Amino acid sequence: MTRPLIITDCDEVLLHMVVPFRHWLDETHDVHFDMHDRGFAEALRHKDSGAVVERALVWELLLGFFDTEMHRQTPIAGAIETIQRLSRIADIVVLTNITERHQQARSAQLASHGLTLPVHWNQGGKGQPLAAIVAERQPSVTLFIDDLAEHHKSVASHAPDVWRLHMVGEPEIAGHVADATHAHVRIDDWAAAEQWIREKLAQGPAPTDTGIIQGVPS
Repeated sequence: MTRPLIITDCDEVLLHMVVPFRHWLDETHDVHFDMHDRGFAEALRHKDSGAVVERALVWELLLGFFDTEMHRQTPIAGAIETIQRLSRIADIVVLTNITERHQQARSAQLASHGLTLPVHWNQGGKGQPLAAIVAERQPSVTLFIDDLAEHHKSVASHAPDVWRLHMVGEPEIAGHVADATHAHVRIDDWAAAEQWIREKLAQGPAPTDTGIIQGVPS
């Protein structure tokens, strides 16, 4: 049995993504990005017409951002320092929904901010790839951090004994994101999250008969 394991997302957990993406869309593509009261599918609109950006073009824009603009992403407040402290008591890997061609760039991006971590790329739900990482590493306890509810649901299905922390580190959108009901807790601030993480790593695997979110003030 090895050390505890933390598996964390990157965008909006470790690094800001929505805000620099929005600035780039406005500056370069004349696209307005507003997630307030809208899902992602309708958040991007052409500035000249107000029309929703076509789904295929949204994907192209996301790929274009990760191809050339990752330098715009800056750390979420407290993320780097907290992860560095937690690395003294746990192994930490990044499970991020990017394409394979962006994996090395993501590793270099995180290293430039002081986080030299294994980076696993993924498309779709994170439950199966997380379960594979856990099976390979055989940690004493695993804790998962992500900003998207669908990934908490996926992890709860494929690895129910993993602690699940819902974190939306971008203040501009946190108030508009509903709690992930398959997470054990919602904490959007790293200072508050660190204590909860340490407690759960010391406690051992999560009970598999619960998964109702509990709010923690941040």
